[in-house]
Amino acid sequence: MNAPAEFARAVCPHDCPDTCAMRVTVENGRAIKVSGDPDHPPTQGVLCTKVTRYAERVHHPKRLTQPMKRVGRKGEGRFEPISWDEATRIAAERLGEIARRAPEAILPYSYAGTMGLVQGDSIAQRFFHKLGASRLDRAICAAAGAAGLRYTFGSSLGMLTEYFAESEVILIWGANPIASNLHFWTRAQEAKRNGAKLIAIDPYRSLTAEKCHQHIALKPGTDGALALGMMHVLITEDRLDHDYIAAHTHGFDALKARALIYTPARVAAICGIEEQVVVDLARLYASTRKTAIRMNYGLQRVRGGGNAVRAIACLPALTGAWRERAGGVLLSSSGWAPVDANALQRPDLIPGWPQHQPRIVNMNQIGDALTHTGDAAFGPKVEAIVVYNSNPVAVAPESAKVAAGFAREDLFTIVLEQFQTDTADYADLLLPATTQLEHLDVHKSYGHTHVMANLPAIAPVGEARPNTEIFRCIARAMGLIEPALFESDEDVAAQAFDWSDPALGGADWAALKRAGWLKLDIPEAPFANGGFRTPTGKCEFRSEALAKAGLDPLPDYLPPHESADGSPELAARYPLAMISPPARNFLNSTFVNVESLRATEGEPHVDLHPADAALREIADGDEVRVFNDRGSMRARARVTDRARSGLVVGLSIWWKKLAPDGRNANEVTSQALTDLGGSATFYDCLVEVERA
Repeated sequence: MNAPAEFARAVCPHDCPDTCAMRVTVENGRAIKVSGDPDHPPTQGVLCTKVTRYAERVHHPKRLTQPMKRVGRKGEGRFEPISWDEATRIAAERLGEIARRAPEAILPYSYAGTMGLVQGDSIAQRFFHKLGASRLDRAICAAAGAAGLRYTFGSSLGMLTEYFAESEVILIWGANPIASNLHFWTRAQEAKRNGAKLIAIDPYRSLTAEKCHQHIALKPGTDGALALGMMHVLITEDRLDHDYIAAHTHGFDALKARALIYTPARVAAICGIEEQVVVDLARLYASTRKTAIRMNYGLQRVRGGGNAVRAIACLPALTGAWRERAGGVLLSSSGWAPVDANALQRPDLIPGWPQHQPRIVNMNQIGDALTHTGDAAFGPKVEAIVVYNSNPVAVAPESAKVAAGFAREDLFTIVLEQFQTDTADYADLLLPATTQLEHLDVHKSYGHTHVMANLPAIAPVGEARPNTEIFRCIARAMGLIEPALFESDEDVAAQAFDWSDPALGGADWAALKRAGWLKLDIPEAPFANGGFRTPTGKCEFRSEALAKAGLDPLPDYLPPHESADGSPELAARYPLAMISPPARNFLNSTFVNVESLRATEGEPHVDLHPADAALREIADGDEVRVFNDRGSMRARARVTDRARSGLVVGLSIWWKKLAPDGRNANEVTSQALTDLGGSATFYDCLVEVERA
């Protein structure tokens, strides 16, 4: 006889601004349905297509359910099952030997496979800190934008998502929320029905851009120039809020001098758009204070990404849009949550901290790091890598070099995973990790202002274990005795936030767990009266911190590393700019192995403008080869004016082994870094395309 259905609350853990509240229907210990929680104000009962199929992922027939060790060559993906005792013994022996001799030769590699504060980097970080391992600069996605906000606002802060519904003008800048920020799009649509004008600023006419009143198709990497051109018009036509500027900004005179250089004619030439578009956009922006900007991370994945975010972030302070709750800008709201990172990660466990600080390896340059033989400048060769919450062989730039590094027979590789990904194929030890429905976690959001508790809805599938428990087991097998390594998930969750922060209203972990979520106590118009978290307490047009670091203290336009402006000789050989934004049915490399979603996505394809296709004698539906000096990939051509001329759009990221030619867009992307934050430059990439 079947047991009656039970219902559990959960939180979507994936790298998306929406951080949805989920309701899980459980029958006989199995999750049979995952739906949006109608009681959670940001979620409103709606999930994206991907996560509505989360039960398929949890109970997927190819789910990893027991520890395994490699029996084939690296990359072949051949394993045999072993016990957890044997797995932790092997891990402890190999890591222990390296740690005693050269601890920095051990490297963790993780990102946002889960956004949870417990299963993300709590016990794991404590473990690597205790060993004295190399530190990872987790900068693959958002670091340039985060740095831009930090130097301008003091943290990753912005307007509240719910008030976009009241805005009269919304600039959707470098974002495709239909695919990657569904609940913001719901608010934008409400504003549109109420008469708001929606403008999409994006090199590609995305699903979102098609539904806006206007699409401004600028060249990739030129967003900073457009923002500075808007400033030029605002200043020369005196469309400014002088009182707000005087009271709540720092460095206006210097910013004015910079902006005056960027005439609409110059900006139009840089961006590849009409001069009048620049003027009209600035005038529309200044026509009301209820003007909101929704940036997303696409625009900062180029050389000048940090400066571009800084430039755009300055706009609401110039017009006084911050005075209204429906005015301002949002890239990330994550800084509103009072996360206690030191309590979670315990950097004080590093031997000799803070005088001794192990080297930092930027995750965007993992290809270089794993193929480096070691020297005085780099430090010891990487001898062991532990991958969790990430799939670097698929997602890291310059993929051929990444794969070459992971293929080293002398590199001891542990991968914690739910599926046998491209990276898992290179593991020496493959350890089964739980999904969100099987473990405890606590979350902040970068798209709304709730903090949330995730409680396990079902028991772990097979022998899967939470990340935290896996690292506890390895630490125990190594003979480590530091109490912080063995705290329970409940104990770690209770340390996740600074509960004394007024934004939490006196709550604690127990209260959050009972309620499921708590809305942070933040003013509706957070910067109406200033109160930025910068050293001056003002919106810093000019950043003294940047000046002290020897960097330009003002926002500026920096041409992409790979462009006609930045590298004309390279552009002569590879004249097409390529961007690789997320496919609607994937989330980075997550969900690619869910057959129903992959079937909907079809096959790898690239969009080409008709003029570019005709020049290369490429017809719609042809198989093409996209290539540069770093590598190549094959895809099906779609000839469409959704891509502006000079642009190739390859929606991503496919698992390489599920692509017809075993390659994806990161074969051609670069390990070069952004101006601020050391982030990836995925959309700063020149290629050529030919019929295959």
